[in-house]
Amino acid sequence: MWIALNICLYLSLNYVSAASILRPHTCQHQGRFRLNGVYQDGDVILGGLFDVHLFTVFPELSFRTEPDPPYCEKFNMESFQHAQTMVFAIDEINKNPNLLPNITLGYHLYDNCLMLGMAFRAAISLASGTEESFSNLNCTGPPPVIGIVGDPSSTPSIAISSVLGLFRVPIISHYSTCSCLSDKTKYPSFFRTIPSDAFQVRAMVQILRHFGWTWVGLLYSDDDYGIYAYLSFKQEMQLFGGCVAFSEILSNDNNPRNIQRILGVIQTSTARVVVVFSTLSCVVPLMDAVVLQNLTGIQWIASEAWATAPVFHTPHFLPFLRGTLGIAIRRGEIQGLHEFLLHLRPNNDPKNNMLRIFWENMFVCSFETKIHEQQIKKVCTGQEDLSTTHTPYTDVSGLRAAYNVYKAVYALAHALHDLMQCEEGKGPFSRNSCADAINLKPWQLVHYLKKVNFTTSFGDQVSFDKNGDALAIYDVLSWYPSYDGSVRVQAVGVVNEDSTKGMVLTLDEDAIYWNFEPKNPPPSVCSESCPPGTRQATRKGLPVCCFDCMPCGDGDISNKTDAIECTVCPDEFWSNPEKDQCVPKVVEFLSYEDPLSISLTTASLLGTCFCAVVMVIFYHHHNTPIVRANNSELSFLLLFSLKMCFLCVLLFIGQPQLWTCQFRHAVFGISFVLCISSILVKTMVVIAVFKSSPPQGKSAMKRFGSAQQRCTVLLLTALQVVICAVWLSTASPTPHKNNQYIRSKIVYECTIGSVAGFSVLLGYIGLLAAVSFLLAFLVRNLPDNFNEAKFITFSMLIFCAVWIAFVPAYVSSPGKYAVAVEIFAILASSFGLLVAIFAPKCYIILVHPERNTKKAIMGKDKLNK
Repeated sequence: MWIALNICLYLSLNYVSAASILRPHTCQHQGRFRLNGVYQDGDVILGGLFDVHLFTVFPELSFRTEPDPPYCEKFNMESFQHAQTMVFAIDEINKNPNLLPNITLGYHLYDNCLMLGMAFRAAISLASGTEESFSNLNCTGPPPVIGIVGDPSSTPSIAISSVLGLFRVPIISHYSTCSCLSDKTKYPSFFRTIPSDAFQVRAMVQILRHFGWTWVGLLYSDDDYGIYAYLSFKQEMQLFGGCVAFSEILSNDNNPRNIQRILGVIQTSTARVVVVFSTLSCVVPLMDAVVLQNLTGIQWIASEAWATAPVFHTPHFLPFLRGTLGIAIRRGEIQGLHEFLLHLRPNNDPKNNMLRIFWENMFVCSFETKIHEQQIKKVCTGQEDLSTTHTPYTDVSGLRAAYNVYKAVYALAHALHDLMQCEEGKGPFSRNSCADAINLKPWQLVHYLKKVNFTTSFGDQVSFDKNGDALAIYDVLSWYPSYDGSVRVQAVGVVNEDSTKGMVLTLDEDAIYWNFEPKNPPPSVCSESCPPGTRQATRKGLPVCCFDCMPCGDGDISNKTDAIECTVCPDEFWSNPEKDQCVPKVVEFLSYEDPLSISLTTASLLGTCFCAVVMVIFYHHHNTPIVRANNSELSFLLLFSLKMCFLCVLLFIGQPQLWTCQFRHAVFGISFVLCISSILVKTMVVIAVFKSSPPQGKSAMKRFGSAQQRCTVLLLTALQVVICAVWLSTASPTPHKNNQYIRSKIVYECTIGSVAGFSVLLGYIGLLAAVSFLLAFLVRNLPDNFNEAKFITFSMLIFCAVWIAFVPAYVSSPGKYAVAVEIFAILASSFGLLVAIFAPKCYIILVHPERNTKKAIMGKDKLNK
């Protein structure tokens, strides 16, 4: 801040006061700077600032004598072409009768030597005027310069605009790209014919995105141009999803140790793409060190500040910089410029000393015969032929910055023309007044500059947005090896900003030269892309671009490359083995094709057949004592119920449907109640016969005869039928696709509907079985030859054991296996009853028919013996 205040104070002294009075009404500037310049007088003067030299040398300051002024070294032919383009544009405007008629434009151009201090000296000289003294103390007439074209560098533009902006002096830069200059509150009178760095950064990121370069290095110069670009680049890379592997500052002093350190960082990094946002003066020493270090295998991305610099187009840099991609401002064509440049001639006017310096550097001669008391071999005549030279000065094949200078001059001319065409009473200023052409104020020209809109002879539209920025468009360049061993720059694409589509990158990839084998874009990623079916897992302590690829979990998928997260499949879908798409879940149920189902169905049919065989045997021997001994009707009813138990298993197999779900448990419950009630009645008959005395036993059998036995069985069974009817009518079982048991499958099952209903059904069966078991157990010690109660006890023991074991097995079995467990319990208990009760009788009937007598059954044979 104190620097700006000192400068403001200095300008105020130059503008307002005088340092010494030579004579009355005559003032002289306190001091003058010795600057390289080009000058031509006119009615209105335009100023210009160009970096014609690349370095500034400051002499030692002892202050015992008047300090020597700094001087500049390393002449820049390309920048001198830019200065002469401004001269050409002014000359062209002066010859145009339709633009600024009756007004002759003049110019005063200075060399800033690519140094902030020199740029300030030049700007102050432009603002304070070129005359050594002045006598008109009324300060009337136009200002020393009505507008300035330049500075080409961002840092001097920021500093100069901060000061001259206080006086609203219009400044149009042709090469300052810092995004900070778009702030109209700080730089109200600054304009530019080059897009902002904010756009350039976005354009570069678009190129990185296009080639999949997510892991890049960044070098930037230690000035406003580089620092603001660095900040914008990091932000845009985060939005894009890329990462900056390293970022290093290129210092202005070009310290060799710092450059060596930076090259070491580049060599050790895994990033193969390096973006360089820097002014030319910082890049040249870096690339010289790259050549000395023989550093290859790097894909350089050049900012517009050095993407077209001819200094790198020599065979010296070819092996290292060919294949470089760069961003460059839009190329244009200026008719007649080449002829104008070739007709340039030096003169002896000290205000035009820049022409003499140019001539001496172009032809390696001198206008003085002695330099430092040494005789030189060649003396400049001023008549040398420029057409025989081939330098960036005479090369007009790729006018970029020069074209921006051309547009800047015409923008000032059009604004001044519109100002002069103002009709009094219709002006834009207070009371509809117009600007006074004799006493013109710079801020008045700023008003017209904001509204400038014209088309160049090349067909490009020139206008400024609300921030003073030009239309955003860039060329994408590729550095080719030329036939003569030098570097040739060729446009391979365009980046522009569309109002509807946003940033649009158009590339001709076949035209890009790659300095790699094979001739393809090099990969530059911290981690290889994660294929579909995986997700990125960031490595701890590293940027987001460094990650591991983790496979998606079961039921999750990722169907794109570099997925951040896996997506959960919908309920009825599951991930395929590759985890890249959701497929319908396998619907699991106990189908008839399943080997387990085949086994259970076979067992069910075998049980049914065994029941049928036993029924046939019993029917064939229905008159024998062993069949008649315990009410043959109950035996046939028991065999029928067992057959129903075996057949109800078939309702549990196959795809669940509404009717099968409703009937499977009902049939199961009724069949087993019929079975157990028959056994219960048989047990009661045995008790009635063998536990009662003969007279009382006959009376008991009459009261509990066949009719009563049938009624008891039917009554007990009817109660189960009522339970089933109530259950099915209130909360009927229904088919249900369950995905909770096994996440990868849908278990197609029958819901119970009502837990209470199902519990009552099973509880009733259990109650009857328990009563039967207790009664049979109490009368187990019957005569040895008739062990009916013992067999019933054993059968009930098997039945109860099976169904007690069923509960934990059913609960712990997943999916279709729960149904299989239930079927197994039905079959096991049914086979247990069939074998325990009927196997001994069939054995006597078929194997020992001699024991199938009343005496044998009653045990009288044993007593007689």
